Amino acid sequence: MSTLTLDTPPTPAATTAHRPDRTGLLRAVLKRLATALFVLLCTATVAFFLVRLSGDPVKILLPPDATAEQEQVLRHSLGLDQSLLTQYLDYLWGLLHLDFGASLVYGQPVSEILADRLPATVELAAAALALTLVIAVPAGILAAMRRGRGTDHTVMTGVLLGQSTPPFWVGILLILVFAVWLRALPASGYGTFAHLILPAVTLAVYSVAVVARLLRSSLIDVLSSDHIRSARAKGFGPLQVVLRHGVRNASLPVVTVVGLEVGNLLGGAILTERVFSWPGVGQLTVEAISNRDFPLVQATVLFFAATFVVVNLLVDLSYSFLDPRVRTSR
Repeated sequence: MSTLTLDTPPTPAATTAHRPDRTGLLRAVLKRLATALFVLLCTATVAFFLVRLSGDPVKILLPPDATAEQEQVLRHSLGLDQSLLTQYLDYLWGLLHLDFGASLVYGQPVSEILADRLPATVELAAAALALTLVIAVPAGILAAMRRGRGTDHTVMTGVLLGQSTPPFWVGILLILVFAVWLRALPASGYGTFAHLILPAVTLAVYSVAVVARLLRSSLIDVLSSDHIRSARAKGFGPLQVVLRHGVRNASLPVVTVVGLEVGNLLGGAILTERVFSWPGVGQLTVEAISNRDFPLVQATVLFFAATFVVVNLLVDLSYSFLDPRVRTSR
């Protein structure tokens, strides 16, 4: 006697089990955006209060023989005679409307000053990042493929020197060699490709060392895994195994560090721009601190913080595309 069996229709949970959890991904993105906004708020608050510990900008803006009445008039015109809480609330209200105030020294909106200086900093950071990737990625791959050999020792020696040498000292040494002794490149200035070479190399030295070292370590771990041994058993060559199977699996920590280095390149440009008289945001920050230009200092600090936050957010979101396991775990 045969029995008749009916196929039960799949439940809604079963039909959606294999679909990507877009709601969870959206929730994670919104959570990270909220965290980023909170970090920026904390940064703006800390910058607002700390910059006022540097002193009274009126003393710098007026000549030494200025009278107390002149100081009071200028302080009132700048809004510095109001209470600290009132100034802070006005500052936050301006931030909500993307109004960073006016520079105390230049008398122009801070946003316009930043817009004028930002292209130079972005150009310098982009050149340094390109140098970092062009040099660090091949160096890390070669060191991992030739672990324990002369190539590996050479790369690791360069990594040690790059990580232990202060960038400003590297810049001074490059100026001494290529600008003073060889007279091949300009020591300072902005506008041509020749002016870009020395500051870009100076800014990239530390990042090259960090990325190359991490890529080497990650590749060494990946190359000892089972799927790499299986690929070798199928007859793939060493370089093909590394490029097709090793680099992508070792890319997650490297992408994280590269993202952090983007922020470091923009933030670290302060000293480099100072050494080479590069007219970017870093140089502007030093000038603003020296002049006690409160709105300008607050805006530049917030700019560097926003750069770190945005880059880290993009790096975090990129994990879903680099590793499917991260995508399904969200």
